[in-house]
Amino acid sequence: MSLPIESAAHSAEAPVPGQLSLPDPANLTLRGIHRAAADLKRGAPVLITGPTPLVVAAAETVGTAGLAEFNALAAREGVLLLAPVRAASVRHRPVPQNAAAVALRLQPGLFTPAALASLADPTLPQIVGPVPETTEAPPFAAAALALAKLARLLPATLAAPARPDAAEMAARLNLLAVPAADILAYPTAAALALTKVVETRVPLEAAEDTRIVAFRVPDMGIEHMAFLVGRPEDAAADGVAPLARVHSECFTGDLLGSLRCDCGPQLRGALRRMADEGAGVLLYLSQEGRGIGLANKLRAYALQDRGLDTLDANRALGWGADERNFLIAARMLEELGIRRIRLLTNNPDKVAGLSATGIQVVTRESHAFAPNGVNNR
Repeated sequence: MSLPIESAAHSAEAPVPGQLSLPDPANLTLRGIHRAAADLKRGAPVLITGPTPLVVAAAETVGTAGLAEFNALAAREGVLLLAPVRAASVRHRPVPQNAAAVALRLQPGLFTPAALASLADPTLPQIVGPVPETTEAPPFAAAALALAKLARLLPATLAAPARPDAAEMAARLNLLAVPAADILAYPTAAALALTKVVETRVPLEAAEDTRIVAFRVPDMGIEHMAFLVGRPEDAAADGVAPLARVHSECFTGDLLGSLRCDCGPQLRGALRRMADEGAGVLLYLSQEGRGIGLANKLRAYALQDRGLDTLDANRALGWGADERNFLIAARMLEELGIRRIRLLTNNPDKVAGLSATGIQVVTRESHAFAPNGVNNR
């Protein structure tokens, strides 16, 4: 692979230089991270290991049993880690916005599943009580929020320094431990590990001469698809930059025809244009809602109904404006033998994200659709 790892776009903050050495992504075992993310999703705590181990639990999903296990592993009372925008909303006052995570010291009455879920999720009825005070974030706070994001949970975790015997106790409780460095290296590792699974011809209404190539991350069920219209790989071999579109899946728009977005028209319009040109490649990435997942996209919709736009709604939930990993798209293009493209997009950040991975974007091709009366804002 010729992709420059250091330029891969991802939302997780880099560790402080000298504090944590990231492993070689090519040698990273992904299974432990997938299992740890799944444990957070089912409400169990996870031990994040490193020089100063940290026990974490997802504020959104932790229940009574998970809180008991968390307290058994913690050396002292936990703090709530939130993304800066969400922390400012909870505190009703500004907090530093350049931090990877803001730590809040909670009143005893807030250490309940319902209270923690409310503090994490702005779409729930909000707890009325004393304003939580900020405190120093523990080491590996960025890894804690990154793991929650990998689980497609809200980036809000209960966290505490682990007891000296936490590793042994976690093993007795059948709880997982995962290195902080592996979590932070995961986005690059997952992209570099992507492998081709199958290729087959699937005639489409918008482009009859289409093949679909499935790619999968090892140890994980997530799959990304490449739609090859005509023979774009042959054009690339002849030195021609084929038309390309990077399209993140949109269940509501692509499948249901939601009028809140223009994803469905963009998808089918791109395929029609490629069919008209005779060749093109559309990468259909499993990165719903700009990488935040379907449930969180629906939460963002609920916030939009209260007057926020898409970007502000994502930020209010604690997510970045764009959480997608464009290194995945670059890996797929390289596997297909396509390294120079004409990118079909109106988003300059997408051009920059792909260019940073080593893919040459020869030109940006406009891809605009009129508003439909519902999505005008």
